[in-house]
Amino acid sequence: MRAVIFDLWDTLVVWPAEEDAGLRVRLEVLLGVSGEELRLRLSESYRASMTGPLAEAYRAIGMPRSEIDAAVADRHSFARRVLRPRPGATAALAALRNRGIKLAVLSNCSEDVPAAWPETELAGLFDVETFSPEFGSMKPDPEIYVHTAAALGVDPHECLFVGDGANDELAGASRVGMTPVLFLPNGATAPWMEVQGWRGLRVTSVEEVLELC
Repeated sequence: MRAVIFDLWDTLVVWPAEEDAGLRVRLEVLLGVSGEELRLRLSESYRASMTGPLAEAYRAIGMPRSEIDAAVADRHSFARRVLRPRPGATAALAALRNRGIKLAVLSNCSEDVPAAWPETELAGLFDVETFSPEFGSMKPDPEIYVHTAAALGVDPHECLFVGDGANDELAGASRVGMTPVLFLPNGATAPWMEVQGWRGLRVTSVEEVLELC
């Protein structure tokens, strides 16, 4: 393999469930809806929030125009607080680059992530950074994988794709010729239906990716 492409959330960075829950509670209060109703609205607007401006996604869920700027700012503040690499990740990434392995991060995320990225410890560790709101597409769409491999200067079949399996991302990587690797920390169970009973490659830490290269 000449390159490794990493998912971001719950792979390189632990998803901050408690912080996210706090944001959702604030949205419930702001919109005057139940948790279930908010979940439905967020699900319906999910792709828009991952591939375009947050302001448009917030309008889609019924947020008052007067509140949108503050909500977007709240989300940007969230990203700046929580974008912290999991222990051992930065050292493992540096070791991979020292071996001549090209690295990319490929993330389904909202606009706050690329905005906060330059301030994080992960900035500068990758040859290519592909964020869905900047690209305008998201995993498992084939074009976002193909674009990332091309930006690395490699063919898809020369890439490992490492992720927790959300958004059918591992199957998406496989469909374009990449070798998918399930990231599942020690003691964790796969939370996504798409990777229940996974029989392919798997790692329990970012460091273990070194053993596959």
